[in-house]
Amino acid sequence: MKKRLLSAAAVSFLGMIINAQQIKFEEYDLPNGLHVILHQDNTAPVVTTGVMYHVGAKDEAVGRTGMAHFFEHLLFEGTKNIKRGDWFKIVSSNGGTNNANTTNDRTYYYETFPSNNEQLGLWMESERMKSGTVNQIGVDTQREVVKEEKRLRMDNQPYGNLFTAVQNNLFTKHPYHWSTIGSMEDLNAATLSEFQDFYKKFYVPNNATLVVAGDIKPEQTKKWILEYYGDIPKGKLYPKNFPKDEPITKEKEVTVTDKNIQLPAYVFAYRTPSNKEKDAYILDMLSSYLSNGKSSVLYKKLVDQEKKALQVQAFNQGLEDAGIFAFFAIPMGSTAKNTLQSDIDAEIKKLQTTLISEEDYQKLQNQFENQFVNSNSSIQGIASSLATNHVLMGDTNLINKELDIYRSVSRQDIMNAAKKYLNPNQRIIINYLPEKK
Repeated sequence: MKKRLLSAAAVSFLGMIINAQQIKFEEYDLPNGLHVILHQDNTAPVVTTGVMYHVGAKDEAVGRTGMAHFFEHLLFEGTKNIKRGDWFKIVSSNGGTNNANTTNDRTYYYETFPSNNEQLGLWMESERMKSGTVNQIGVDTQREVVKEEKRLRMDNQPYGNLFTAVQNNLFTKHPYHWSTIGSMEDLNAATLSEFQDFYKKFYVPNNATLVVAGDIKPEQTKKWILEYYGDIPKGKLYPKNFPKDEPITKEKEVTVTDKNIQLPAYVFAYRTPSNKEKDAYILDMLSSYLSNGKSSVLYKKLVDQEKKALQVQAFNQGLEDAGIFAFFAIPMGSTAKNTLQSDIDAEIKKLQTTLISEEDYQKLQNQFENQFVNSNSSIQGIASSLATNHVLMGDTNLINKELDIYRSVSRQDIMNAAKKYLNPNQRIIINYLPEKK
């Protein structure tokens, strides 16, 4: 009893801390359409400068997949004023770090420097935006880099193409149909002029959000931003009218083979709403309840107690236009697919007919409070959250409201979401099997 009281007090204290930690920011637009977000935090002498472009794999043309991710590599080649091969040298020699990443919906580049090099980070990202080097030597070099990355991460990795199989079958019309990294054939076929056109089309200020977070003096930062970005011409914005898939109303089963595996895997995948909708938050909590940690429902039952599965997971992938909720299971020994499917379906049925316990509900709330604190515990994390919330969610201030959304999710909401989205006639079953030799 004493331990439970202490735990409740600790949770209450954590809640007070979180409520007190409102993340302050300022945002505005330059005349060329560049959206700027500033967050001042002078507790540590570091600054993150990030630029998120609203271009991802879904913006690619059929037959030219992989272009968005390709630029994540290509735009470190250099600029008009940064020689080829010097980007990383400049960053490291000035005490900084940098990285980039691409999703189906956006591409994000950032540098973190000691705050006395804030101006350098701003200048470098402006160079990338207005004069990134897109020439044949860079394309040829990075094409091989990306192809090798695809071989290492996907083609030669056990279960490396499993998520691609999910995308291929869950979406047939929407460009979420293909993977972010694209195909070898498309990467080989793309010409220099196509890469140059892609850069001109999407790497424009009115398709970008600049975030500067950390030990800054906002008025000085604004002057540098105007100096470096203000004269970059506005580009044409293209409508994102992507074809939509009809609702899944009949269960479909497909088989995919993988030469790199010895054990089969089974996926039960459902198409779900955009991450802008509250149901996406509910499904996040639902997936955590089912398989986050060794005490979760599916792990405890199928892996720990009954030893029917070597691995089992439920995950919710939130995307801008739709979502993916899927169960993934690798059987233990001779366990049949139908056994795993029946057990997973039984847990779904429980969720659809019985409210989760108050204890499990509070555990979920604690998990998401911790997750929120961790994701915004660094300047880099805050910068990424601010940019993501503006570009993909349409509300920068979600950084201060998102936890309240999770807190507002009730046990009844979880039951309703399970009823609405996790029905057999709404899913794709993927039998991911070893390739016969």
